[in-house]
Amino acid sequence: MKATKLSIPDIILLEPQTYSDDRGFFYESYNQKKLDTLLNLTNPFVQDNHSQSKKGVLRGLHYQLPPMGQGKLVRVTQGEVYDVAVDIRRSSPTYKKWTGHVLSAENKKQLWIPAGFAHAYLVLSDTAEFLYKTTNYYSPTHERSIIYNDKEIAIDWPKNITITLSDKDKLGKELSESEVFD
Repeated sequence: MKATKLSIPDIILLEPQTYSDDRGFFYESYNQKKLDTLLNLTNPFVQDNHSQSKKGVLRGLHYQLPPMGQGKLVRVTQGEVYDVAVDIRRSSPTYKKWTGHVLSAENKKQLWIPAGFAHAYLVLSDTAEFLYKTTNYYSPTHERSIIYNDKEIAIDWPKNITITLSDKDKLGKELSESEVFD
């Protein structure tokens, strides 16, 4: 598995070694020992989540406050998404910076997003199935949401897609009004 630090060094793009032939393909999508080494993990993964969404659905920008902050290992098993992570750690040199990457069933890439980041994805294909592991359990009382089009963050979302938000995500706050990490 190849690990690449991105423009925000704590976000790591993982590319598996894929073995393909006329029967199909095989790759190792999860190996705790390798991930512990590559990502310097200190907390184990405790929950798996799986969502299916239609084209234009944007989920996020979600995060959980301490002590329930979640690291996420995300991937797509069907379709294609534009995946975004935003640094919301006030003490970080990359505070308010974001990085976005296309994840798809075809490219088999995964992103590691540690606690202290808001996360969102926009479905680019007709449908997409999105899987992610978390290092902490879901906690509604610690969950927060930043509005996807916050002007201060200024994410450059893909164009020519009509965005659909959940009622909950429509209530996301501006970063300047949000509780974030110190």
